[in-house]
Amino acid sequence: MTTTDIATTAGGSLAIRPDQTQWTPDQAAVLQQSGIDNQVAPAELSAFLHLCQRTRLDPFSRQIYLIGRWDNRQGRKVYTPQTSIDGYRVIAHRAAGDAVHSLGYDDTLWCAKDGRWRDVWLDDEPPAAAKVTVIRNGQRFSAVARHSEYVQTGKDGKPSGLWVKMPATMTAKCAEALALRMAFPHDLAGVYTAEEMAQSDNAGPAEQQLRRVQPGEADPWETAAPQTAAQGRDYLHEAYEAADADTVRRLWLEARADGAVPEYLAQIAAVGKEKAAGVDEGSRPDGETRAVPLDSQVVDAEIVAEALSPEDDYAAAVAELREAAEAAQLENFEQGTEQALGMPLSEASTDAIRALAAQIRPAP
Repeated sequence: MTTTDIATTAGGSLAIRPDQTQWTPDQAAVLQQSGIDNQVAPAELSAFLHLCQRTRLDPFSRQIYLIGRWDNRQGRKVYTPQTSIDGYRVIAHRAAGDAVHSLGYDDTLWCAKDGRWRDVWLDDEPPAAAKVTVIRNGQRFSAVARHSEYVQTGKDGKPSGLWVKMPATMTAKCAEALALRMAFPHDLAGVYTAEEMAQSDNAGPAEQQLRRVQPGEADPWETAAPQTAAQGRDYLHEAYEAADADTVRRLWLEARADGAVPEYLAQIAAVGKEKAAGVDEGSRPDGETRAVPLDSQVVDAEIVAEALSPEDDYAAAVAELREAAEAAQLENFEQGTEQALGMPLSEASTDAIRALAAQIRPAP
C-alpha cells in the first residue's frame, strides 16, 4: 500500500486536531512511509506534532516534514523539521493577518565578489551573497546570505542540485528565510527551510541502514511522549485564556510535571511573557486582542519569579543553549549555533535561541 493509498483510505482522519497530543495510527503510518523510520526519538515526534499545530502546516501535503541526518556523536539519525520557502511565506502572511499587520518586501539585491550590489543577477557565475528585506508593519528586517555558506555540494565538492541551475535564486531564498525568521521569530522558531538546510548534507558520512526495534527497546511510534498531560489537557490554550502571568506560571509548572516537551513549555512561557508585558499580541486561538494586567514575568525554562531585562533574558537563553549543547555533547558551539540559526548568535532573537536549545536538548 502506498502513501497515497493510506491517505485516501484514512480520509479526514489525517487532519491534525488542535487538542491532539500524539500521532494517530493512520497519521503515523503515513509519516513512516514518508521516510521517518524507527530511529526517530519520541521527543522529536512529539515536538514535530506541536510544531505542525503551531505553524498550521500540513505534513501530509508535504508543507512541512522531518528530515533525518546521521549524527556520529549521538549514534543515530537526528530529525530536523523543515519546510520550503513557500511554507515560510504562508506562515508569515497568516501571522501578519492574525496580528492585522502589513507585510511587504524591498527589492532583492545580489552582491558580486567585488562588493557591489545589484538588483538583478545576470552573470553566469553564482553571486557572492543575496540580501532580502522584509517589512512588517513598517519595521524593516534585513538579512544577508552568503552563497558559500549555503550552497549544496556533491562528493566532489562542486555545487549540486538546483544550486547548479539557479544559484542566484537559491541564495535569495536563504536570505528571505533569514529575514522572515527575524520578522516573525515566534511563528518561525524551530523550523528551517529546505534551501537553508541543503548544505547539511555536504560531504557528510553515509547514513546507516534502517534498523528494527531491538528487543526491550521502546517503539517511538507507540510510546511517543505526550506534549501535555496524558489526559489530553491543552495547557497552551489555557495559557492564552489566563488572566495574568502568575496563572501562566502555574500552568507551566503543571505542564512540566505532566511531561510536556521543552518546545511546548517554551510556547507557554512565551505567552506568559506577553501577559507580563501587559499586551496580548493577538495570537490567541480566537484572534481576540485584549490588554492584561502587568504582573511577574515568565522568562525562561525555570520560570523565574522576577522580571528580567531584555539583556538578562537574552543571556539566560544563551546559557540554556550552552547547557543543552554540552548535554548533547556537541562540539564547536559558536560555529554550530551560527549554522543552525542561520546567523551569528549575537544577532539571533531570544525565542530562536530557546527554540534551538529545545531542539538539541537530549530526550530524558
